[in-house]
Amino acid sequence: MKQDNKILLIYPYFIEERVHGEETAALPIGLYSVATVLKDNNYDVAILDWHDGKDKPAELENILREYQPDWIGFSVMHANRWGAIEISRIAKHLNPDVKNVFGGPGAAFLWEHLLDNFIEVDYIVIGEGEYIFPELIEAVNNGRNPESVKGIALRKNRKSIKTEPAEPVKNLDTLPIPAKYFKYQHVTSARGCAWHCTFCGSPEFWGKRVRLRSPEHFVRELVMLYEQGVNFFYFSDDTFTIKKERVIEICRLIIEKGLNISWFAISRVDCIDEEILYWMRKAGCIQISFGIESGSAKIRDILRKKINADQIKRAFELTTGYGILSRAYIIYGCPGETQETIQESIDLIMETGPLSVIFYILDLFPGTELYKNYIARAGLSDALWLEKIEGIMYFQTDRTMDKDLILQFGKKLRTAFYENVHRFTDRIKLVDKKDLYELHADFLSRLAMTFSHGDYADIPEIKEKEATAKKLYKKSLKYAPNHRAYLGLGILLQKEGDYHASINILSEGLKKYPESGQLKQCLGVSNINA
Repeated sequence: MKQDNKILLIYPYFIEERVHGEETAALPIGLYSVATVLKDNNYDVAILDWHDGKDKPAELENILREYQPDWIGFSVMHANRWGAIEISRIAKHLNPDVKNVFGGPGAAFLWEHLLDNFIEVDYIVIGEGEYIFPELIEAVNNGRNPESVKGIALRKNRKSIKTEPAEPVKNLDTLPIPAKYFKYQHVTSARGCAWHCTFCGSPEFWGKRVRLRSPEHFVRELVMLYEQGVNFFYFSDDTFTIKKERVIEICRLIIEKGLNISWFAISRVDCIDEEILYWMRKAGCIQISFGIESGSAKIRDILRKKINADQIKRAFELTTGYGILSRAYIIYGCPGETQETIQESIDLIMETGPLSVIFYILDLFPGTELYKNYIARAGLSDALWLEKIEGIMYFQTDRTMDKDLILQFGKKLRTAFYENVHRFTDRIKLVDKKDLYELHADFLSRLAMTFSHGDYADIPEIKEKEATAKKLYKKSLKYAPNHRAYLGLGILLQKEGDYHASINILSEGLKKYPESGQLKQCLGVSNINA
């Protein structure tokens, strides 16, 4: 049956510019999933990616006037909640009858605060929106009391209330695959987290039981996207490697389907072994991110991370050994942070030799234990979110901590990593498995390009960039012919003025890759200058 309502799903803009934009620029997969269920129910649905639309109110008004939505669903995190509020105000100004519905963790954990303070917000979806949102629309359209819809919050007699909780989707395979309508790179094969870190709201939002899609269902999504031309993916599970047999089956299916893809994943250091890494690398995994959080056992205990230094070192050594970039997440400015604990983090970095590190100041967010403790300790309420802030840095809540000192900690951590990362490449020991040689060559040339042309090339603190890249390109070619290595090495030799050596390596590359326009062009430059 054709539904008359027009629905617009919006990913709002953030208050502040993103330091690591790749982490937030992608539309949440939940938006695609909700849109797919709505489309399957014959609703007229559009998605608006407005994460960078902060300074475009006139353009937004034109879009809203043109589309004339009856319902707007907002994907709300804590950092973009003000974007959602401001957009909902514009929408109500243009059409007072439009229904604004907030969903996502930024709405679910602050449902009462949002409804009490922002009349523009009509409903909050608390939990998974795929079936709650369509039921809410149907209830309102048919004159049914929306209080009968489980999993929402709304106003009743000017008071904010929430209805009975909705059951999470038990079998994720029953959800339709968004790739039938949309093209995207971020995918997830599971919901939930089995751990209870004090700084993370994932268990509170998704539930403490991890629900897994079947390998077949997940890989079917990859196939559908691959057929649309997508060959790079972010596997966004909190812990992709939580169940070994399932990970291996997913990897086997990727290989059997002939998917020539590469992908990033997230894991814990205590959920990794050689067999998992072998199959992940064979199936295209090129980076795994691990939450180390701190080099201090005391601080890891406060954060309830439940990992130890030996597990961290082993995971990074094994991951790198299988030709997968090991990336560490480290949080600083934690409870009990001192010069000594920062030094422990630096010492752990030196011992583990991660090839990429992302540093964060500890933020407190609703839905986390640290936030609940802070609110109780300080005698505050959620009203503090009336300010235009993205989060609350822990050091702001602790009188014993000084902002300048915390910023110094961050600088000290980054400098220590940047000044030593070139040395970490000397410690790479790849496993001697002949069927991985070609992948080893790919890994080393990718890493080399990070130093010569990629993320590290423009960071002044990183030393010996071109020398490190040159060494890695040469090491890559010892394992197998690699187009990236031939080209990168040829360019570096050109820059050094060693045109004859450049001609030799580029000519060798053209024997392996005779159709390469890049190699031909680079060779021409060397020949002209030789």
